[in-house]
Amino acid sequence: MGLRLNIAMILMLFLLKSFGNVQASIFDVKQYGAKANADISQALTKAWKAACASTGQSTVVVPGGTYMLGAVPLEGPCMGPIQLQVIGTLQAPEQLSGDSWVSFNHVDFFTLSGSGTFDGQGKIAWGQNECSKNKYCKPLPINIRFNFITNAIIRDITSLDSKQFHINVLGCKNVTFQHVTIKAPETSVNTDGIHIGRSTGIHIIDTNIGTGDDCVSLGDGSRDITVEKVNCGPGHGISIGSLGKFPNEEPVSGVKVIGCTLSNTMTGVRIKTWPASPTGSASDMHFEDIIMNNVGNPIIIDQVYCPWNQCQAKIPSRIKISNVSFINIRGTSKFQEAVKLVCSKGVPCEKVELRDIDLKYYGHDGSPTYHCINVKPTISGKQNPPACTVKA
Repeated sequence: MGLRLNIAMILMLFLLKSFGNVQASIFDVKQYGAKANADISQALTKAWKAACASTGQSTVVVPGGTYMLGAVPLEGPCMGPIQLQVIGTLQAPEQLSGDSWVSFNHVDFFTLSGSGTFDGQGKIAWGQNECSKNKYCKPLPINIRFNFITNAIIRDITSLDSKQFHINVLGCKNVTFQHVTIKAPETSVNTDGIHIGRSTGIHIIDTNIGTGDDCVSLGDGSRDITVEKVNCGPGHGISIGSLGKFPNEEPVSGVKVIGCTLSNTMTGVRIKTWPASPTGSASDMHFEDIIMNNVGNPIIIDQVYCPWNQCQAKIPSRIKISNVSFINIRGTSKFQEAVKLVCSKGVPCEKVELRDIDLKYYGHDGSPTYHCINVKPTISGKQNPPACTVKA
């Protein structure tokens, strides 16, 4: 399936291209006092404010070199289209308080580009991160936050060794990530690649993500999301959820994960909801043309997700999952349980389709298994392992 861009995104790309043909005003951080191997927090903030106040198209430039950067919020709205071009390497302090390193807030027609790197220097923080064991853990800074951004393109940048999530997208509309690279060790804690919440029209294309948690994770309120041609691994796979942990969560709908390759990840593509959840919904979610290379549990619906055993697991999830398809998913499973569809006994999954599933398992403990619990999926095409060998 080819990339399907909605009308709003096509318009955004056209407008951004048109702006690219207009001579932009350049705001080089060195003109504002930036020097290599020194802190440029004030210089970047001053350059951004000046560019944001410009009525035409403006570009803030971080040239080649390595620069120190403290926590910096870059605020809009701006008077015209604005671009931040990062060519050098930005390094966060090894010790940094708060929940953000670099944040972009309330900006329309925004581009973040360049061959540069946002280096979160997270190695010390990972050793202090208890979030994998304690839900009340102290939050650590996210490398890059996009808060209430509209009509934006983020391309060609690298996020390295974030202390927590690499990229967080909240309240955004019509944003495209293209040719983005995200890197952190498999052992890094809670370092999701791109996390999306309460946003519409987000597209992640031709991107390479290797990290210690989900490569892409979608929280509540994610609508019209496309993840296409993403290479994921190491990491925990591509996840919708977890959903249902908090009251008043917004529905998830219109998710397409297409043409991706997952290698040596803990899980593959999955939908996860908490038991004993408030009422909610997740619908119109489609996974197609996915290659799995030595992936633990390549296909999962898990409606008893309870990572810390600190939940009422016997009370069913009340997140209604419907209109889900897994089509042409092939490769190898690291574990015997290749397909696991565990839906809620309170609100069983509806309209789940599995077509052309071919997942091999080379372990010595038997043939791969295919669980179907509280769901009656529509099955067609090749099914390896045989469909629904374990039912409830």
